[in-house]
Amino acid sequence: MEGVLHELNLMKGLLAAFALSGLIGWERERHGHNAGLRTHILVGVSAALFIVLSEALVQTFAGQDDQVRFDVIGVLGAVVSGVSFLGAGAIFSSKRGDQMKGLTTAAGLLATAAVGVACGLHLYVLATGATLLFLFTLGPLSRVAEAIPQKRRDE
Repeated sequence: MEGVLHELNLMKGLLAAFALSGLIGWERERHGHNAGLRTHILVGVSAALFIVLSEALVQTFAGQDDQVRFDVIGVLGAVVSGVSFLGAGAIFSSKRGDQMKGLTTAAGLLATAAVGVACGLHLYVLATGATLLFLFTLGPLSRVAEAIPQKRRDE
């Protein structure tokens, strides 16, 4: 029974990642972007799960053998690399090379993974604060950026 209670306690991080990643995904979804609600939730919860699993591995096996080495930082690096690979697939450029599409989507996926990692580490205030900053960036700040006149590159 103690094991089940411990796992339910670990689920708090996944549920927080679900909620916060869902907010980011919902914002993208309502603006019609390809990577929306489900994609962001999957990225955020997966990142949280990888962190929770790495901590569980350390707790389970750390005391069994001095020769066993744990690299939790490596897990974090693997999460960043994996999500960056997904983000790279979301980036497209025009044939002329003068216009990029998907950069915000790629950055949003990476940001969502970071929120998931924070939730996996049970840093809920940090994860919530970061989510609010990301939502501000994707919402009101994007309207400010659109209002700024851009200089043409061929001038």
